[in-house]
Amino acid sequence: MTETRGTTTFAPTLLPTATPSRTRAAVAELLRPHRTLALTAFAVMVGATAIGLLVQPLLGRIVDLAADHGSADAITTTAALLVAVSVAQGLTTGLGLSLISRLGETTLARLRERFVERALGLPLERVEKAGAGDLTARVTADVSLIAEAVRSALPELARSLLTIVLTLGALALLDWRFLLAALLAVPVQVLTARWYVARAVPLYAAQRVAAGAQQQQLLDTIGGAPTVRAFRLEREHTERVTQRSWSVVELTLRGLKLVLGFYSRLHIGEYIGLAAVLITGYWLVHQGSASIGTATAAALYFHSLFNPINAALALLDDAQSATASLARLVGVTDEPPAPPGRALEPGAVEVTVRGLSHAYRPGHPVLHDIDLTVRHGERVALVGASGAGKTTLARLIAGIQEPIAGSVLVGGLPPTEISGSLALITQETHVFAGPLADDLRLARPDATDDDLRTALDTVEALAWAEALPEGLDTVVGDGGHRLDGARTQALALARLILADPAFVVLDEATAEAGSAGARSLEKAVARAVDGRTALIVAHRLSQAAAADRIVVMDGGRIVESGTHDELRAAEGPYAALWEAWSDTRGDGP
Repeated sequence: MTETRGTTTFAPTLLPTATPSRTRAAVAELLRPHRTLALTAFAVMVGATAIGLLVQPLLGRIVDLAADHGSADAITTTAALLVAVSVAQGLTTGLGLSLISRLGETTLARLRERFVERALGLPLERVEKAGAGDLTARVTADVSLIAEAVRSALPELARSLLTIVLTLGALALLDWRFLLAALLAVPVQVLTARWYVARAVPLYAAQRVAAGAQQQQLLDTIGGAPTVRAFRLEREHTERVTQRSWSVVELTLRGLKLVLGFYSRLHIGEYIGLAAVLITGYWLVHQGSASIGTATAAALYFHSLFNPINAALALLDDAQSATASLARLVGVTDEPPAPPGRALEPGAVEVTVRGLSHAYRPGHPVLHDIDLTVRHGERVALVGASGAGKTTLARLIAGIQEPIAGSVLVGGLPPTEISGSLALITQETHVFAGPLADDLRLARPDATDDDLRTALDTVEALAWAEALPEGLDTVVGDGGHRLDGARTQALALARLILADPAFVVLDEATAEAGSAGARSLEKAVARAVDGRTALIVAHRLSQAAAADRIVVMDGGRIVESGTHDELRAAEGPYAALWEAWSDTRGDGP
C-alpha cells in the first residue's frame, strides 16, 4: 500500500509488533500486581475441579451396587452424594470463573491504559508513516479480540487445563494402567497441537496486518472521496479496496481450512485413547484386578476428557489470534515514552531556522537549505504555490517531524523538547464528542465558564455557541450537534486562546471556511495570535497581507521576504501571486 504527500510516494512503515518472548514478559508484568487474586482464583478452580472428579467414582459405585445386587438404600445414598457433588462443583466453579474474569478484566484495563498512553505519546511523524489504519486496527479490532478472549477463552481454558491434569491424576489413582492407556492419545494430540500452532501463529499475524491494510485503504478512499471523484479515480480505489478485502478473505478461508484439519486429527486421538482404556478395563476385570464399577469410572474419566481437551486445543484458535493481537499492542506499549518537554523561558520567543533541508524519500528533497528568523511577537506568513514546501517547513518548525539537515530552535530549544508553549493548528481540526464546554477545556482543564466565554468571544464565536440548543452544554461531535468548517476552526482558535502558547503555527487554518466565513475567520485568527509569535501558512493572500512579514517559497526554497507593500513594489513572485489572486476576486480586497 502506498500514500502520497505532495509529489512523493512512499510505503507505510507499520508500527512494531512484539516478539513472543517479549509478549509473555509483558503479560507477566501486568499480572505481577495481582498475584494474590491470581493465586486465589487458581486455588478455587483446583477445588472446584477436584470436587467434580468425584462424579465418576460415584457412578462406578452405582454400577458395582447394581452388579452385586446391592440395597436400594445404598444406591439412594450414592445418588444423593452425586447431587451434593454437582451443587458444590457448580458453586465453586462459578466463584472461580468470576475471580478469573476479574483478573482478566483488570489486566486488560491496565493494558488499554498503557496502550493509549503510549499511542498518544507517539511522534505524529511515526503515526503518519504507519498509516492511521494500522493504529486504528490495533485500538479497535485487536483490543476487541483480546477482550473477547479474556472474557470467554481465558476462564474456559483455565478450567479445561485443570480438568485435564486432575483427571489424569484420578485415572492413575484408579489404576496406573488406565493412565498408560489414556496416554496413548497424547502423541496424536501433541503432534496435532504442534502442527496447528506452527501454521496458526504466522497466519493470524498476517490476518491482523491484512486487516490493518484494509482499514487504511478504506480510510483513504472514504476520507478522500471528494478528491477521488474529482480525479475520476473511483475504479482504481475500488480495485484497491477489493484487493485488500480479498486478501483478508483468503487468509480467513485458510484459517478455516486449518481449523477443520485440526479437529480431524483430534478425533483420531480420541478414538485411540478410548479404545485403549476400554480394552484395558476389560482385561483388568477379566484378571480380577478391577471391578466393573472401576472400569466404568475409568472409561467415564477418559470420556470426560473429550470436552476439556477439545476445548483447550480449540481455544488455541482464539489464543493464537489473541496472542497475535496482544503482540501488536505490546509492540506499541514498548515504544519509548516521549521525553518530558520543557516550557519556554518567560520573555522573548524567537524562532531560528538554519540550513534546514528535508526529504520524505532519500534523493528527493522538498526543502533546500532554509534560513529563517521569526522575531518575538512577529507574525510571519508563508505563501507560495502548492508543493512549494510551506506545510513541510511549518511541520518541521512545529516539531512534528525531524529535519534531515539543519536546525530549528524556538526560544533556544528544539521544538521536539518543548511542552505547552507551542501550538499547531491545521485545517484538519477535530471536534471531540461531548459537551462543547468539555471540548474547550481540553486546552485548559481548570478554565471557568467565564474563561470559556471570553475565549469564544475573542474569536467571535460566543454568539453562535450560546445559541446552540443547550448553550455550552450542547453535545457536539459524533452523535451530537454538527459544526461546520468555520465553526470548527473557531473552536480550535478558542482552544488556542485557552492554552495560551507563546508560539503558534497555523497551517492553512482558514482553508475549510467558505468564502462567506473567510473574512470573519481571518479576523478571529488575528485576535487569537495577537501578542504571540506566529508562523502562518496562508491559504488566502488577504491573510498574508495583514502579517508583519511575508516569506515567499518556491521549489522548497525561500525566494522572497518582506512586507506586503515591499514585495508588491518589488514586482517579483509575490506581486505576480497577488495580481493573479486579486484578478479572481474582481477589484481585490
